[in-house]
Amino acid sequence: MIQAAALYIFPLIMLTAAISDLMTMRISNILSATLLAAFLGMAYYTKMPMETLLWSLGCGLLVLLITFGMFAMNWVGGGDAKLVSVTAVWMGWSLILPYLAIASIFGGLLTIFLLAFRRFKLASFLKGAAWAERLHRPKGGIPYGVALAASALCFYPASQISVALAGA
Repeated sequence: MIQAAALYIFPLIMLTAAISDLMTMRISNILSATLLAAFLGMAYYTKMPMETLLWSLGCGLLVLLITFGMFAMNWVGGGDAKLVSVTAVWMGWSLILPYLAIASIFGGLLTIFLLAFRRFKLASFLKGAAWAERLHRPKGGIPYGVALAASALCFYPASQISVALAGA
């Protein structure tokens, strides 16, 4: 029962982050902190070796350093930088490059979709919906948390935590 519930923590938080980013262009620090706390709890529960835990945390730290440099250059949002960093902890070194590659592809597709969406008049049923109007603005941002979450959900079943929980 605990394993089954634990398997859904990561996907639920990632979906919440994606929806939050789509609707508000913000990803709460609480979501990123909860993801980190959940990882540490799952690592303890699955008896993850300390070396593996430290390597996973190191992966997240490296991604955090890189993405905060990108944030300082105004290339990504702070919420995106924190979300991708804590997701890197869950993915670990073995999945980080495929995760980032697919997130980039999803992000590119999302950007193309939003650029096309912005070329047309906003549908009348979306007028008054703050989130739709925000996404429709010509110089509006891209809710990259959606792409990060979609990619994370693709790779989560192969993550060490997921595999350990499924086998427990």
